[in-house]
Amino acid sequence: MSIIIQRDKQPKGGGKAPAFQVRITPDLKSQFEAAASNAGMSLANWLKTLGRKELERLGIKPKG
Repeated sequence: MSIIIQRDKQPKGGGKAPAFQVRITPDLKSQFEAAASNAGMSLANWLKTLGRKELERLGIKPKG
């Protein structure tokens, strides 16, 4: 049985988006990974989804 991980379906630009690096503790990263997995998403997609939702909550339309 294979698990399907949801990837970001936003339109791609002309090239790769710049990388975003952040330092977090291994324990927090493990919690993020578990939450992302439970949501059926990659960690990157889970974080982008959270960011987009927060922008919307603040009344800002996400651009990507």
